[in-house]
Amino acid sequence: MGHNQVKINQQIYRVKVLIPGLIPWARKSFGSERWTFQQNSAPSHRQIGTQNWLKANVPVLIDRDMWPSSSPDLNPLDFCIWGLLQATKQATKHTSVKALKASLTREWNCLSDDVVRAACASFRKRLKLVV
Repeated sequence: MGHNQVKINQQIYRVKVLIPGLIPWARKSFGSERWTFQQNSAPSHRQIGTQNWLKANVPVLIDRDMWPSSSPDLNPLDFCIWGLLQATKQATKHTSVKALKASLTREWNCLSDDVVRAACASFRKRLKLVV
C-alpha cells in the first residue's frame, strides 16, 4: 500500500464518510422526507458495525442481505454517475490524490439534479429486471 493510500475500514467509513458526509447531505437534500440508502458490498460497507450504524441513522436501508453482490447495473452510482465522473478524471492528468479528489468533487457538484434523479429513478426498473 502506497503512502497516499488509506485502508477504509468500518470505523473510518463511518467517522470520515457517513457521519460528516451522508447525514448532513441527506438532511439538506431530503429534510424530513423519508429516503433510502444503498451501498455496494465493499468490506467496510458490509461490516456489522456499519450495518448497525446505518440501521440506526437512515430512514430506510437496503441492507447487505438484500443487495446482490457485484451488481453495478443496479447501483445508480455505478451504472451512470461514476461514468460521468470518470470521463472528467481521464480528461485531466492529476498530480496527486488530493488533486483528483478536488476534481471529482467539483464535477460531482456540477452534476445537475435532473441527471442524478434520472439515474435514481431507473433503479426500480433495473431491480425488476433482475428479479
